[in-house]
Amino acid sequence: MELNDGNLQTLTEVLRKTLDPDPTVRRPAEKFLVSVEGNQNYPLLLLTLLEKSQDNVIRVCAAVTFKNYIKRNWRIVEDEPNKISDPDRTAIKANIVNLMLSSPEQIQKQLSDAISIIGREDFPQKWPDLLTEMVTRFRSGDFHIINGVLRTAHSLFKRYRHEFKSNELWSEIKLVLDTFALPLTELFKATIELCQTHATDVNALKVLFSSLTLISKLFYSLNFQDLPEFFEDNMETWMTNFHGLLTLDNKLLQTDDEEEAGLLELLKSQICDNAALYAQKYDEEFQPYLPRFVTAIWNLLVSTGQGVKYDLLVSNAIQFLASVCERPHYKHLFEDQNTLTSICEKVIVPNMEFRSADEEAFEDNSEEYIRRDLEGSDIDTRRRAACDLVRGLCKFFEGPVTAIFSGYVNSMLGEYAKNPGGNWKHKDAAIYLVTSLASKAQTQKHGITQANELVNLTDFFVNHILPDLKSPNVNEFPVLKADAIKYVMIFRSQLPKEQLLQAVPLLITHLQAERFTSPKMAPFTELLLNNLFKSLALPGSAENEYIMKAIMRSFSLLQEAIVPYIPTLIGQLTHKLLLVSKNPSKPHFNHYLFESLCLSVRITCKANPATVGSFEEALFPVFTEILQNDVQEFLPYVFQVMSLLLEIHSNSIPSSYMALFPHLLQPVLWERTGNIPPLVRLLQAYLEKGGATIAASAEDKIPGLLGVFQKLIASKANDHQGFYLINSIVEHMPPESITQYRKQIFVLLFQRLQNSKTTKFIKSFLVFISLYCVKYGAIALQEIFDSIQPKMFGMVLEKIVIPEIQKVSGAVEKKICAVGITKILTECPSMMDTEYTKLWTPLLQALIGLFELPEDDSIPDDEHFIDIEDTPGYQTAFSQLAFAGKKEHDPIGDAVSNPRILLAQSLHKLSTACPGRVPSMLSTSLNAEALQYLQGYLQAASVQLV
Repeated sequence: MELNDGNLQTLTEVLRKTLDPDPTVRRPAEKFLVSVEGNQNYPLLLLTLLEKSQDNVIRVCAAVTFKNYIKRNWRIVEDEPNKISDPDRTAIKANIVNLMLSSPEQIQKQLSDAISIIGREDFPQKWPDLLTEMVTRFRSGDFHIINGVLRTAHSLFKRYRHEFKSNELWSEIKLVLDTFALPLTELFKATIELCQTHATDVNALKVLFSSLTLISKLFYSLNFQDLPEFFEDNMETWMTNFHGLLTLDNKLLQTDDEEEAGLLELLKSQICDNAALYAQKYDEEFQPYLPRFVTAIWNLLVSTGQGVKYDLLVSNAIQFLASVCERPHYKHLFEDQNTLTSICEKVIVPNMEFRSADEEAFEDNSEEYIRRDLEGSDIDTRRRAACDLVRGLCKFFEGPVTAIFSGYVNSMLGEYAKNPGGNWKHKDAAIYLVTSLASKAQTQKHGITQANELVNLTDFFVNHILPDLKSPNVNEFPVLKADAIKYVMIFRSQLPKEQLLQAVPLLITHLQAERFTSPKMAPFTELLLNNLFKSLALPGSAENEYIMKAIMRSFSLLQEAIVPYIPTLIGQLTHKLLLVSKNPSKPHFNHYLFESLCLSVRITCKANPATVGSFEEALFPVFTEILQNDVQEFLPYVFQVMSLLLEIHSNSIPSSYMALFPHLLQPVLWERTGNIPPLVRLLQAYLEKGGATIAASAEDKIPGLLGVFQKLIASKANDHQGFYLINSIVEHMPPESITQYRKQIFVLLFQRLQNSKTTKFIKSFLVFISLYCVKYGAIALQEIFDSIQPKMFGMVLEKIVIPEIQKVSGAVEKKICAVGITKILTECPSMMDTEYTKLWTPLLQALIGLFELPEDDSIPDDEHFIDIEDTPGYQTAFSQLAFAGKKEHDPIGDAVSNPRILLAQSLHKLSTACPGRVPSMLSTSLNAEALQYLQGYLQAASVQLV
């Protein structure tokens, strides 16, 4: 694509169409962009547009498109083509920093993210001058440029908060500190001085406080792994200034916005985070500064209002106190009874209250409310922080804290009893207090597993939870009903069974979007399923992930009890699938929807396999539409459900599947990493159910299958999938149908062995040649090796099979290898009377080792496999459907139940054919321990060698 006006105009028009809400206009435009993104100069055209277009919407769209393009394509994956040409990479790195710094903020943010993606791959080795180029801009004095640099640095360095420690990581951080720490510190001091100079200029302060917030974020990232010597030496500067900023109260920066945190709140929130980091990780060095931070943060908490815009600040401030109070050497700060009472009264209780803003969130955005309240999402809430502080205090002061809060709980419940209609929020806070007090250890599966023994959970349930569940008015105090359901869910492993059973029918009656399942639900199946599906029709709940998760769990638990309702429910599920496929936006909802479909199929067809046809009739029209519209997010799911359906059929492939078969081999489908595992499984199902049909079809489909195999085998990430496919071809296709291709298959495998031998590949290769031997015989294996190169068979045995067989893992894989090697030892004449004979005893020794020695799971240090999940960018990831799971397949089956017995019987047969030879070879070469094991096999098989 040349850099000319014509291409710029075309790209502008296409980008405009990608913003069209009509999918018939938008999707073709998106497909066009994907089709041209491999062309040289494509990213440079995008950069030109975002710099020079007169239309601001197009500039922003080009910036977002460019960032996503970088995200998808910048990483160079071994064994896969480089998706961005080297000249384009060089040009991008040469221009992007300048372009980012000179762009408006909206575009600057997108380019900053793109730089961080590139930096994650190329910095520092392939982009050594990036930091120097950025640091020199600090001297510009232009805070639009400086903030661009800071934003990019934050984007680049924040990964240090999450990476595992390693020498490579620490070397990179040291390089960054050597270049960046001093200029950052100087900028920090200069910016604070400028804040004092411009104390009355609100516009200047807004820019300066944005800088201070970014600098504080960078401080957190650069200090996260270890305390750098530079920051330890300059701790006085940083901590004194942080403390000063915490106590600052600038009226000019206060905003009227009640929802959005202001610049001052954001800065103070980050400083609280920084102080908590030092208190947790570097307590000895931080100890001199701790008391003044505790005082400043305490004053901040008692003087900050209940407004939503202060939530992050209050949450981080409370988390600081929580991190301090649970550390033994800060214990003395909290020992005084008055201090504990003051914390409970002035910090914890006020921040557990249910505010009008929380009530609005509960009513207007129930999913987000549940995510925050129940799931512990990334967004910290005041309540969650207050709960963490309660747990922290209980670590050393459980008795006093429980006693203080018991008084508050009783008082709140008393207020509620006086006037339930007006004081229901008091009861809500009381339930939350009891929950936080009682919870000591928790798991996703069982809820609370360790509770505060000073809290009587059962009495509280009977007196205050059950009445809310029993209330006949579903709409009365919905928050308290949600609290009651949550209480049962959290403490389900702590409450007596008879009380839980009382709760089950009540929970079903009130069912909205909560999760609760129990084997005792069977009598309420119809009511449960009706209420769950009705819930999806509630306003705002059409794609509520909690409802769909409850449907999935209910199906899984009730099993055959749902069969009578499936004809109705499958229609509702497929209709929902059709609707969400138009614009997939809720990944969790979609995943649970497909899981529910799988459960419907699996449970119903287990009872009656013939019903698979009715599922295909219901699902195939929707699947066809998804495939035709190339709904990328859903394709991996569709392939898994189709595999499940096809595997239920007896040994035949319906014509509807055969019509689709050629489309499954199209290269474009195999370009997307998320499609590979489910597509391979689907092709395996085709081969298992109709290998002969595929071989006999008019068009020769085998070259297409082998083309897929060739692509997969070349990739370190996907070579095991290639082996799954070729194993199925060998196992299920008629031998004569692949005779002409066999040699080429082995040539491809040997080329890969020569170019890039990895442990994973070797293990798969050993299983494949063993399966080939089982299927076609040991002589066929020897002949095909030696036809590629004379004496190749011996080389493979000596260099690969004998030294590496111990690495094979998995019961079925070991069985295949054992049977294959047994055939080589006992059914291949050249092993007994040619130069290969010298390998016979070492091979037998290796086989006995496979039976008796521990698996060799060592992997060389220089091997690194790129997992699918690690590949960057928006590629539809493969999401395994738990309920579409495939049973492990044993190609040998019952023909061999015990490979050790097979070896003994086969050796007996061989020794009978050539008397004296086998005992002679064993006595001269096999070591004593292996010989002892072999004698045991012979004895177990009731045979002996002649």
